[in-house]
Amino acid sequence: MDNKALKRRPRRSTAAESATEASGATPSLPLVEIQLPRTGVPDEPPGPIRDLERSSNFINRELSLLEFQCRVLDEARQAQNPLLERLRFLSIVGSNLDEFFMVRVAGLKEQVAAGVLDVSRDGLTPAEQLVEIRKRASQLMDDSRSCFSRELQPLLKKNGIHVTDYQDLKTKQKRKLKRLFEELVFPILTPLAHDPGRPFPFISNLSLNLAVLVRDKKGREHFARVKVPGTIPRLVPLNSTERGKSGRLPASISFTWMEQVIAAHLDALFPGMEVVESHPFRVTRSADMVIQELEAGDLLETVEVTVRRRQFGRVVRVAVSGGMPRHVREILMKNMELEKADLYTVDGPLGFSSLMAIASLEKPELRYPLFSPRQLGSTSEGTQGDGIFGEIRKRDILLYHPFDSFVPVVDFLKQAASDPRVLAIKQTLYRVGSDSPVVDALLEARDNGKQVAVLVELKARFDEASNINWARALEREGVHVVYGLPGLKTHCKVALVVRREDDGIRRYVHVATGNYNAVTAQLYTDLGMFTCDPDIGADATDLFNYLTGYSAKRRFRRLLVAPINLREEMSSLIEREVRHQQLGKSGHLIFKMNSLVDTQMIKLLYRASQQGVRVDLLVRGICCLRPGVAGLSENIRVVSLVGRFLEHSRIYLFRNGGNLEIYLGSADLMPRNIDSRVEALAPVSDSNLIAELCEILEVQLADNANAALLQADGTYTRVEAATTPVLDSHQYFIDQAESGDVLSP
Repeated sequence: MDNKALKRRPRRSTAAESATEASGATPSLPLVEIQLPRTGVPDEPPGPIRDLERSSNFINRELSLLEFQCRVLDEARQAQNPLLERLRFLSIVGSNLDEFFMVRVAGLKEQVAAGVLDVSRDGLTPAEQLVEIRKRASQLMDDSRSCFSRELQPLLKKNGIHVTDYQDLKTKQKRKLKRLFEELVFPILTPLAHDPGRPFPFISNLSLNLAVLVRDKKGREHFARVKVPGTIPRLVPLNSTERGKSGRLPASISFTWMEQVIAAHLDALFPGMEVVESHPFRVTRSADMVIQELEAGDLLETVEVTVRRRQFGRVVRVAVSGGMPRHVREILMKNMELEKADLYTVDGPLGFSSLMAIASLEKPELRYPLFSPRQLGSTSEGTQGDGIFGEIRKRDILLYHPFDSFVPVVDFLKQAASDPRVLAIKQTLYRVGSDSPVVDALLEARDNGKQVAVLVELKARFDEASNINWARALEREGVHVVYGLPGLKTHCKVALVVRREDDGIRRYVHVATGNYNAVTAQLYTDLGMFTCDPDIGADATDLFNYLTGYSAKRRFRRLLVAPINLREEMSSLIEREVRHQQLGKSGHLIFKMNSLVDTQMIKLLYRASQQGVRVDLLVRGICCLRPGVAGLSENIRVVSLVGRFLEHSRIYLFRNGGNLEIYLGSADLMPRNIDSRVEALAPVSDSNLIAELCEILEVQLADNANAALLQADGTYTRVEAATTPVLDSHQYFIDQAESGDVLSP
């Protein structure tokens, strides 16, 4: 059976579904019965019920996150992936590790410095976690270098892409680089000496540097630091990477490393001195932001200042070349106040995030094939039924990005901006990117006299600067801009359009799992739902009043909203499934999310498993739950999908005795999502949409091309298609998108 053998349910309701819908019933669970593997547990009757409070029931959060990076690296090793995509995965590992150290390791080091002795849920102190992290991170960095040098670099060479060390270049190439150095590089380099009269230079976050020892004419040695400029490409092209008259790139493209070019010409920076040796090193600093919001007079200015300070955080990692001698390391350790454990020795290039420049080359034969997402038909302004608003009135609409186009989301806002019947638009913005058609639509709406209110989350990590710019642009045009509630990040993805119609005021809502970002909508798998359900519309209004005003509302009609009622309602729904199981109604939970960390939710899932409820979890990243433990989690399976697209959607399915209940939205089951963020999960009522979501879950649970199974010991085993045909869930939905169907509500 290939990807097309699982036939997608039609967007239009079948006769059976229509009959079910007419009767008011919800369709029974359409999923195939998948046999749960008893990972890590012998095939024997379950043991006695295990105490839920044991620390050994839980996997360490930080180590689980590093396991996710290992799965990303595994994609770089998969021969069936296109070569430049494999290089992209390797680059992503480098970027992810940078963020891991800037945020997670930095936080643990702060705890150690403050004398915090509290243990994590799995029983490790902050210091013990740092010890384990160093072991895993060092291995991951070594494995990344091995993947590049032994696997990818030779394959790149075979395909005409050469990444060559400077010392191995031909004489003609070195002469060309000497001219490049003299004309472009030398003028912007600033060697900084360190001696009794000149303090050790400040070294910024994620900067690549050369530690240089020079000797004067009296035989005295001196230390200097040379920063590799971030304003020029680290990977230096040795020939053109532009398309020629034929429209194709050159058959052979060559690169070398800028730090090696600079190292080869250091004599120009230190005339009259002998360059004794030079060694690259790369610095990672703490970049986590702590904002005292209650004391901040202006949150916008406070975030802006804090972002600027990010470059000056405490050093948490220094990667050094394997050839750096001890005396040079000691200079770095002493002056940057490093512990020995903060130094990571790396053979080969330091930091692989820069490989994205090569991974982005326009070589379609080495990339994933392009595909055309499915379009939503009959929604243009002026068509019968008031464009997209008329379509939403007919039936709720589900979009599954990137297989379904993101254009309808932009059109929804554009039509609202120009429609004379629209009175107001309210929206949350978390990460929208640098060039946003969504923001353009909101600005157009304000120009057309609409009431526009936007919550811009300034504290979206590493997107703060972009969000500050958008907030100011919106404010300049008279948009009502708010920055959220003190102590809470606003993470929910909701847009509300209020429209005057012949029969009164109607509210149209778009609720989604992903950001209003047209670029990432092509890279992440996300879900969005359009509805004009009166209860959801009323809840959306109450949600925005909560965000922009002083609403103390504690009850919502249909939405699950964090931090107000999401924990309570989610707990109640899990416990209801346990009661169904106890009554012999085959309890079944299927949760799809990015991360599962929350202790209370994990214990509820353990209890459900102990009572016989079948639990299927699709958890892309961190998972602190141990599946397959006797007396605890025999009925739980955890699958992680890592493939062409970043799995980002959240779906929560409750079998509910055959009367399915499904929610989608922005919340993962993490303490921060449930208790420290504003999140929203929306129920899905339309039978066709329920069937589509069930299909997504069914196909992903059956994926044997991108899936790995979590074992009881916290490691993952890749699912291999040994005797069964390959089912790649991403390719399956691409095939569906290209089948020629047009989305029709």
